[in-house]
Amino acid sequence: MIENLAAGVQAFTSNAFLVAGEPGADSPPRNDANDANDAGRRVLVDAGSNFDVVARIGEHVEDLDAVVLTHTHPDHVGNLAAVRDAFDVETWGFDASLDQVDNELPDGGTVTMGTAEYEVLHTPGHKDDHLCLYAPEAGVLFAGDLIFQNGGFGRTDLAEGDRDALIRSIDRVRERLDGDLREMHVGHGPSVLDAPGEHVELAVRSARMG
Repeated sequence: MIENLAAGVQAFTSNAFLVAGEPGADSPPRNDANDANDAGRRVLVDAGSNFDVVARIGEHVEDLDAVVLTHTHPDHVGNLAAVRDAFDVETWGFDASLDQVDNELPDGGTVTMGTAEYEVLHTPGHKDDHLCLYAPEAGVLFAGDLIFQNGGFGRTDLAEGDRDALIRSIDRVRERLDGDLREMHVGHGPSVLDAPGEHVELAVRSARMG
């Protein structure tokens, strides 16, 4: 189960994805005594901002095992303090020197979310600490603010933005995909569940032309 907890929020926020159980499965039953085993490692990917994400997490699971950050722009971490307080949970991200990151996820490392293992890809260009998370066996990519639907790509006019680095990062993701990408979950806008690899290819071309 991968659930966008920011769906329908009108305030300025990133998406915030709750990952529990098998990708593509329905939400695990909240009060099932065996839920913890079925859900695997319950992880929030980005915390979003300006809405009550704690309440939305509670609609699906009773506890949380970790928060993984694609990067630390304010719209992705604005709710983080509330999540930490509510669930007594630690965070993982690329740069553990930042206040929002308790534990380092190094480039080339792995992290378990739900029941799937994700590869960690350092993908700067939008922000220096940006990560993408890819599960080859499950065919799932969390693209953060690197790639969006219909060939969109992350802005590079903010601090730490670098268009050339962004293009290299998109290329790296495109080359790593094994051709069986089934789901791409992005930092803003809808997830891409129909031929997401085509959207990655389009983003490469669009970033070079933009």
